[in-house]
Amino acid sequence: MVSSEKVVQEKSFSFAVRVVILYKYLITERKEYVLSKQLLRSGAAVGALIRDAEQAESKADFIHKLAISLKEASESDYWLDLLYETGYLESKACDSIKMDNIELLKLLTSIIKTAKANK
Repeated sequence: MVSSEKVVQEKSFSFAVRVVILYKYLITERKEYVLSKQLLRSGAAVGALIRDAEQAESKADFIHKLAISLKEASESDYWLDLLYETGYLESKACDSIKMDNIELLKLLTSIIKTAKANK
């Protein structure tokens, strides 16, 4: 496995763990069930799709799976913004998890560009 792929796998798993912990907080402490469930789905999907890309059948399949992962990370960013703007998340917590997500977005974009260039 290429180094950047290992990094993105580790970071996406850590992000998913943070999303699960945030989800548990939102449903127990803030009594928010709809937006948090959407974040849980998209946030966990990022790493699952990266893991799935490891078993890709071709370079095109690898790129496609990572592109879907990138879309899920982008969707997670949307749900985080919405949770913040509606008062379910405070600025400090939102900014912290968003920074992790932005790093994932950058890594995924870079890996996809490199894979396309080496296709």
